[in-house]
Amino acid sequence: MRLIKPNTTIDFVGYGKYAIMLSAFLIVVTFVSLGFDKLTFGIDFTGGVVVEVGYPDAVELQSVREALADGGYPDATVQHFGSADAVMIRMASEQGAESSEVSTKVMNALSAQNSKAELRRVEFVGPQVGNELVNKGGLALLYTVIAILIYVIVRFHWKLAAGAVAALVHDVLITLGVFSLFHLDFDLTVLAALLAVIGYSLNDTIVVYDRIRENFRRMRKATPDEVVNASINQTLARTIMTSGTTILTLLALFFLGGEIIHGFATALLIGILVGTYSSIFVASALALRLKITSHDLFPPKEEDAEKAARVTR
Repeated sequence: MRLIKPNTTIDFVGYGKYAIMLSAFLIVVTFVSLGFDKLTFGIDFTGGVVVEVGYPDAVELQSVREALADGGYPDATVQHFGSADAVMIRMASEQGAESSEVSTKVMNALSAQNSKAELRRVEFVGPQVGNELVNKGGLALLYTVIAILIYVIVRFHWKLAAGAVAALVHDVLITLGVFSLFHLDFDLTVLAALLAVIGYSLNDTIVVYDRIRENFRRMRKATPDEVVNASINQTLARTIMTSGTTILTLLALFFLGGEIIHGFATALLIGILVGTYSSIFVASALALRLKITSHDLFPPKEEDAEKAARVTR
């Protein structure tokens, strides 16, 4: 079964100017949203209380949420923990309240509904620890991008490296913009998803770049635009198949994975959609704007050495 015909000739470079306008618009919206609304940090970053509660039998999460809402905690995050008879509750810390006080109030609310509810564990994350996690998370993203820049420069050329890094920054910014615009919780699982998005997007971009390098060697008389178009078309089936199967898995996680993994699946869904788009339109487009040619990838000395080796054989 073929999703894409072998001789597809879609003019991706021609559509590039529209893609750049769309990307510019989305990035502007992202900066405006981050400037006014900022990110809605979860308990991992702002601090809060985690309470684990056990029941003798399986319990419905909705009934636990209703009990907590009646007890004054309508915004608490509730999910099963390991099995259907164990529940983990996460909530923002109350100003001036100790974790023991919060857990006592939570257990009072749950015991009013089910007297057999049992407190198993209480953990408190302070705001200072949360700030440290924010800083370390930001540095992790920065170091990752720098390492990728060095890798692509060594493997390909700085013009392609600039395109790859621009695509990665583009993907991360737009994903952050969606989380800011729709006030979605940003926690450690979302940060992990962003790092996964960077890896996934880079993998897609490297596949296209490998084909571009091969085609610059094979299509000697073609223009850079023609080489890039041919390369993207040749890898299009692989890109659609890989992204499509990954998205199907993430949709299953999004709808069936539960509340604890909802943010992770959301960030990956957004990131992979945007990353697929950027590997086609953003990464190669910037390299073309920087006037990438076959001489950049294969300097004259290198080409002469290859010709001499072929003659010797």
